[in-house]
Amino acid sequence: MANNFKMIAKTLYGFEAILAKELLDLGAMDIKQGNRMVSFVGDKGFMYKANLCLRTAIKILKPYESFRVNSEQELYDNIKRLPWEDFLDVNGSLAIDSAVHSDIFTHSQYVALKTKDAIVDRFRDRYGKRPDVDLDFPDLRINIHIEKNYCNVSLDSSGDSLHKRGYRGATNIAPINEVLAAGMLLLSGWQGQCDFLDPMCGSGTIPIEAAMIACNIPPNINRKEFAFEKWKDWDEDLFEKIEESAMKKIRDFNFKIKGYDKAPSAVMKARENVKNANLSDFIQIEQKNFFESEKENKGYLHMLFNPPYGERLEIDVEEFYAKIGDTLKQNYHGTHAWFIATNFDAIKSVGLRASRKIKLFNGPLEGRLLKYVIYEGSKKKSKQDN
Repeated sequence: MANNFKMIAKTLYGFEAILAKELLDLGAMDIKQGNRMVSFVGDKGFMYKANLCLRTAIKILKPYESFRVNSEQELYDNIKRLPWEDFLDVNGSLAIDSAVHSDIFTHSQYVALKTKDAIVDRFRDRYGKRPDVDLDFPDLRINIHIEKNYCNVSLDSSGDSLHKRGYRGATNIAPINEVLAAGMLLLSGWQGQCDFLDPMCGSGTIPIEAAMIACNIPPNINRKEFAFEKWKDWDEDLFEKIEESAMKKIRDFNFKIKGYDKAPSAVMKARENVKNANLSDFIQIEQKNFFESEKENKGYLHMLFNPPYGERLEIDVEEFYAKIGDTLKQNYHGTHAWFIATNFDAIKSVGLRASRKIKLFNGPLEGRLLKYVIYEGSKKKSKQDN
């Protein structure tokens, strides 16, 4: 127990509960949900496992120090007194990420600059030299969060956002964030229990995340690097054991996962990304217009997609959403169809009543994850059959 410490997993709005469930399933302790974050307790090996296995986390932070700040000088002094040489060599490099919600500090970049100054001044005073700043591949990435007059300093164990899984080499105009895709799938109840279709798959992110959930493949297994690999206490043998253990939990999948897109360029990119993720055995990408398609299987179908919207493509949004509703009603009986929409007027054009509406954000745009149940035959008959 002595080697356990508190960590914070950052996430997107609306995913706090499913991230907490993920952490519980992985074996985390003292799990507490917050706003776009979940705190938990574990050891170094669990920190490695969280980065490798969590589908809905953006970052795993290791809190280091907290203090009150009422001025720029207090921030500088408090940062400078911390023994940064325990984590970073004088010849190393650092990067600072900052977020501020404060009347005292109003500019996050300025807070990052003052933090950097304090750290390099400490090194310069002690060693006559200072570490470099490297925003892309630093040896140590530090996270500063100021809420009113309270400053939390954390070490960022992830580095690049964990949505960067490492499989997406090619993208279309507006690829969906991998964490958003995985979170929507989990919210929809997807666990690999039936056939799956993304009828507007773009660069293939949703089918890939669906396959990784279905097969219980660690989402970041294809990632090139985590920030903790540059830490002084990096334990490669421990990480390899964690990775090996996670890979042993992969399960077989006996249904079909398909992605459609009418654009040849998107189909090509999606197939390339599926190949990069080593999932070609599980996912089939086809060039097909959803509005000219129909349900291929006789059993229940789980559908989830991210349709285009006004900001992304030049389309008649209301007409487009009406066609979504018509296609589902006419050609996809026996389907649970989920999709995210950010145009609330367009939702009315679908012509179906959503059985669930979940508030989410697609980037800066507020949206709703909508569920439509398309029954086999009439709704009344479906209830009688069940």
